[in-house]
Amino acid sequence: MACRSRHHQEEPVSYPQPLSPEEKLAEAKKLLSLPRIVVICGSTRFMAEMAEADLRETRAGRIVVKPGFDMKSPHELWSDPAGAEALKARLDDLHRAKIRLADEVLVVGDYIGDSTRAEIAYARSLGKPVRFTHPEVDIPSK
Repeated sequence: MACRSRHHQEEPVSYPQPLSPEEKLAEAKKLLSLPRIVVICGSTRFMAEMAEADLRETRAGRIVVKPGFDMKSPHELWSDPAGAEALKARLDDLHRAKIRLADEVLVVGDYIGDSTRAEIAYARSLGKPVRFTHPEVDIPSK
C-alpha cells in the first residue's frame, strides 16, 4: 500500500503582538479603575493659576500632577548655580515622566515659553490630548 503525502497549505498562525509599555499602563489604569490623570504644564510664573487649576480639576474628579515648585523663587536647595542646573535637568525629566503617566495635559497661563512649548510637543508626540486655560496661546502641531 503506497503512502501518499498530501501537501496542504496551512494557515499562518498569528500571535498577538506584545503590549507596548504605554498600552500596559493604560490597561493597568483601567483594571485599577483610576480616574483620569491630568498633568498641568506651563510657566512657573503661573504657580497660583496652577494651584487654582489643580483645585478645579480635583473637584471634577481627576487626579492632578503638576510642577512641585518654582525654581525662580529663592531657596537653599537651588542656591548653588551648578546644583541648580543639574536639578533643572532632573525636574525636566520628571515632568516628562508626569506627561507619560497622564491621560491629558492642561496648559495653564496666557504665555508659552520654550519649555512649555517642548512639553506640548512631547505630549502631542505621545498622542496625549492637550487643553489650554487660554486657548488663544495654543501652538499648531507640526
